[in-house]
Amino acid sequence: MKRGLLILLSVCVLTAVAYFTASKWAIRHETLTFFDKERNRPVQVDIAVRRDKEMQANAGMITLPVAILNHGNTVKFTEYSFLANVFAARGYMAVSIQHDLASDAPLVTKVGEPYVGRLPVYERGVENIKFAVTQLKKIQPNSDFDHLTLVGHSNGGDISVFFAKEYPNEVKKVVTLDNLRVPFMTDGKFKILSFRSKDNMFKPDPGVVPDDDVCEKAGITVVDTGAQHNDMSDRGPAALKEKIQGMLSKFLDDDNKLSPVSGQPQILQKPAPKPPAQQSMVTDPAKLAQYTPSVN
Repeated sequence: MKRGLLILLSVCVLTAVAYFTASKWAIRHETLTFFDKERNRPVQVDIAVRRDKEMQANAGMITLPVAILNHGNTVKFTEYSFLANVFAARGYMAVSIQHDLASDAPLVTKVGEPYVGRLPVYERGVENIKFAVTQLKKIQPNSDFDHLTLVGHSNGGDISVFFAKEYPNEVKKVVTLDNLRVPFMTDGKFKILSFRSKDNMFKPDPGVVPDDDVCEKAGITVVDTGAQHNDMSDRGPAALKEKIQGMLSKFLDDDNKLSPVSGQPQILQKPAPKPPAQQSMVTDPAKLAQYTPSVN
């Protein structure tokens, strides 16, 4: 009897090890650097995609849906793997874009100007997305770049909403994590999911988040997380990331009203980065500048 239990236990352990190993390596991460000659600007992206889905897309069997992830101010584009892995696990090609460079002017607030002076930053973000999509079409033509899911934290959330306002016919869904400046669209053309913080230092401008009645009619789901604004990245606590992952997964399931999701979705691990010579696609290395996040 004991021998049988030991064998069963060993089988369970081996099965668990095999499962987590498969989960860890099923999603491929790759960082590429493109150079926009017209703007004299490098655009770095991190791609997360399931290996089996990528192989099917390369064979012309399927078309990969695409999610564009936009980072918050002072947070790197690689610090949202807990979101990118959810999309990749569900068969998306998740593309995280680095928007800020060390040479960029710091983010400032100018009361009285559109979006308190952030409009040029949002316009630059839209150009980055457009340029990255153009380059990625050459690499993965069997992806749906015409119906994007836009995702963003804080300033990246505002870039996402601004892009959706400018190009509504190219957007399928929008997910924001505590965007503060650009008001949501209320025409109901696509679904919006927004995670909100409870942080006295980061309050949305008036009109950014509509009232409950408008949200319900427009297909906007607002989730009060009770979290700190700066915790909505890989830096945040596991419990918060698991909550966001569960709600995001439900949002991607269907367009019905969301409800809390039970269980603890696994946060897939990101493989160690490759050496720079292997992980970057640089068309003009001499002009490529080292980036660091801008200061708030």
